[in-house]
Amino acid sequence: MRKYIVDRLATRIRWGFLSAFLLLLISYIFTFYFTQDVLYQSNQLDHTNKVINELGLLQSSITDAESGLRGYIYTNDPQFLDLYKKAPAKMDSLFNNVILLISDDKVTVSNLDTLKDLINKKFRIMDSAKNIFQERGSIASETIKRLGVVGKGYMDAIRHTTQSMRNKEIKLTKQRNTRFKSSSDLIKVVNIISLIFAILITFYSIVTFNNENSAKQAADRKAAAFRDQLEQRIAELNRLNKELVELKSIEKFAATGRIARTIAHEVRNPLTNINLAAEHLKSEITATSETDLLIEMITRNGYRINQLISDLLNSTKASHLEFSKHNINELLENSLQLARDRIDLKGVKLVKHFAHDICPVLVDAEKIQIALLNVIVNAIEAMDSTEGVLDIRTEHKDNQCIVKITDNGKGMTQEELSNLFEPYFTTKENGTGLGLTNTQNIILSHKANIHAESTPGKGTTF
Repeated sequence: MRKYIVDRLATRIRWGFLSAFLLLLISYIFTFYFTQDVLYQSNQLDHTNKVINELGLLQSSITDAESGLRGYIYTNDPQFLDLYKKAPAKMDSLFNNVILLISDDKVTVSNLDTLKDLINKKFRIMDSAKNIFQERGSIASETIKRLGVVGKGYMDAIRHTTQSMRNKEIKLTKQRNTRFKSSSDLIKVVNIISLIFAILITFYSIVTFNNENSAKQAADRKAAAFRDQLEQRIAELNRLNKELVELKSIEKFAATGRIARTIAHEVRNPLTNINLAAEHLKSEITATSETDLLIEMITRNGYRINQLISDLLNSTKASHLEFSKHNINELLENSLQLARDRIDLKGVKLVKHFAHDICPVLVDAEKIQIALLNVIVNAIEAMDSTEGVLDIRTEHKDNQCIVKITDNGKGMTQEELSNLFEPYFTTKENGTGLGLTNTQNIILSHKANIHAESTPGKGTTF
């Protein structure tokens, strides 16, 4: 259910992002297109305004030249000729500017050629009038008057042609202004529409996300509750399984104790008879070296059997304990001190991680130190020289004091683990197989528990 909701939410979010992306892409394309058109129209408007301005300057230059010539003729002052003399160069520059601006318009170029021809004719008329005035020194000449009339005609034609060209550019300006305004309006419309769609998609996304997220959170809460229940059940099963293992261990130890006591009883009675018979034989027969050796063998082996039975009984019977409160870290330190010679001899690296907040425990200190020492010695003997690492940790967890003793020795198989605490079971060449049995007896007598975890080739943890 939760996966379905998550997938549905992800699908809707992806579609929302895709829709927003497509909308923005389309909006960008339209905006880019209309913006380019606006820029083009703006450039065209600027071009048209430049043409109009250059034509106005051209007409103004001719007027200035004519005014300068008239001032010279009327006043005979050569200073007025400065404007007249500068006019041709200025007009050539203006003509070149206009030609560059209208080179792609054949009609305007043709009109410009006509205008240039009229201006040239106008200047020839003015040059003739100037020369005649300079020769005769009077403006009363009929020739000058005729030239003035002809020059006025040319000037009117120049004005007409210039105005016609300007009117054409003004008309283009109005058309381009209209298109410029239309493109600008379209950009506004596209932006407004994009904004509206963006708001709608955002609102839809928020509503969808909130709805789906609420469903997801509800599914998460159900999943979390189910997971908590499952974890509680697993923890309960683990606890029960641990208790079952401990009960089996206690039952197994109790059964071992009963068997040990039965064996001790059944063996000691005939063993006592054997020892008594050996003593009687020793007093009845004539002593020789051979008979003394045989009787001594009977007596020695009978004593050895009796000692083995005593050790077995001691390792399985409940001990008398003297309880008092102790710090488990201190007890571990004492056990390590007893094993220090073995640690140094084998070159084992000792690593200690003792909890500072460890709780005091009610134990028989001497017995617990024996149990800890047995485990520590086994760990040392299971490791190779100079490569062994003995890791000892303590912690306070769930109102329990926990001790972990770990080695990096050869480890044990699952079968060896299952027989670990049985009497006379050992993986050591010279071991008796009663050390861990005695350790388990001490631990169980304290209402505590002990178990081991091991991986062949990696080590063991008690």
